[in-house]
Amino acid sequence: MTARWAWSSTSRAATLTFNLTAKQSEIRNQLAGPQKHHLVYGGSRSGKTFLICYAIHMRALMAPGSRHAIFRRHGVAVKQSIGQDTFPKMFALATPGVSLRWHEQNGYFSYPNGSEVWLAGLDDKERVDKVLGKEFATLYFNEASEIPLASYTVAQTRLAQNVFKENGDRLPLRDYVDLNPTTRAHWTYRMWIDGINPDGESAVDRTNYAMGVANPTDNADNLPADYLVSLQALPERQRRRFYDGQFTADVENALWRRDWIKRVQVAPEGLGRIVVAIDPAVSSDVGSDETGLIVAGIDGGGNAYILEDASGRYRPEEWARRAVGLYHAWDADRIVAEVNQGGQMVESTIRAQSAHVPYRAVHATRGKVVRAEPAAALYEQGKVYHVGEFSDLESQMCSFTTGFDRKAQGYSPDRVDALVWALTDLFPRMTRRAASEIKQPPASARGNGGWMAA
Repeated sequence: MTARWAWSSTSRAATLTFNLTAKQSEIRNQLAGPQKHHLVYGGSRSGKTFLICYAIHMRALMAPGSRHAIFRRHGVAVKQSIGQDTFPKMFALATPGVSLRWHEQNGYFSYPNGSEVWLAGLDDKERVDKVLGKEFATLYFNEASEIPLASYTVAQTRLAQNVFKENGDRLPLRDYVDLNPTTRAHWTYRMWIDGINPDGESAVDRTNYAMGVANPTDNADNLPADYLVSLQALPERQRRRFYDGQFTADVENALWRRDWIKRVQVAPEGLGRIVVAIDPAVSSDVGSDETGLIVAGIDGGGNAYILEDASGRYRPEEWARRAVGLYHAWDADRIVAEVNQGGQMVESTIRAQSAHVPYRAVHATRGKVVRAEPAAALYEQGKVYHVGEFSDLESQMCSFTTGFDRKAQGYSPDRVDALVWALTDLFPRMTRRAASEIKQPPASARGNGGWMAA
């Protein structure tokens, strides 16, 4: 965020006044309110991140020696987006002439008054453990649509720093959350709007929760007009999220229902079989489909466990490398990949990463809905568990209808496709026809110990 984009300023000695839009002023007042837990949601480029960083900044100035943490799901993202962009820009605007020191090794900013602002990605367990070994006066969860409820809940145990403002008053503890809204089943919607703790379904104390909505139209004076036009032209699903800033209900006639999804925190030991399933995209260009990449296993009682969703936008060599890495990380039995688009290239790309990995090519001879119905039936029967929360996958599942129109929705359900291939492989009797044949590595690649020794 730049000063011209969402803020204008005038300098008077060592102070600076922000000229906020009406909506930004409303959100600022909310963040300064008495509630402990604050949610700000809405569309893209509405100023949410800058406002919350500014709120943290003011708290750091008010209470010397106070400690504050900013989390995103990925460490690279929090460092690039917050550490190298939003926070230092905000600091320079708010306190011209004052230095902000960055400590690269430990990942935090230090203030002249001894206050600290720590940055961490929740995907880096070693770093998160180090950060959560401290107590904080403020926690900020940026882009919370990507953050699992379990991570948010654990971090709350460290919102406990007892620190005082310069006037002698105790600095109240604060928890800030922002996101571009996703489905109404997301934990943020359940807690702030439904007033329900999604972990135990108990009611939250609503007097401790506040929320505000900020959309790009609220910041129109500071945005290029063609940017708003581009948001308006997005497919319906993305438009609701990034322009209208609305949480969406699950589609009523979807193949999956949210209450069919059963969760466990840890997969049982000794799973009988584990597979890595790929629905590969042939391009990684902007706007291209994602590559669906799902790891799943089955236990002796015939229950399946979705272990990991590593889907994303990758080049062919990247998804192949990721798939082989997942195969080894999970000690899987084989990789399953749809080859309708890539044909022989899919296997060749995987073999380029590892000649030893067992591989099965699958061909889609029926429509997506027909293939997906048996997989959805397994969920309805309570035979599939998710190990943790996979919000993007689950949103696709609960939006996938019998009349799914890829063009109208603006995306291909690649995560669902990979999920279906994984479950089809784990439950071979689920489908009437065998989709393909298993291909073992060539004999020359097997070595003395056979291909399983790789």
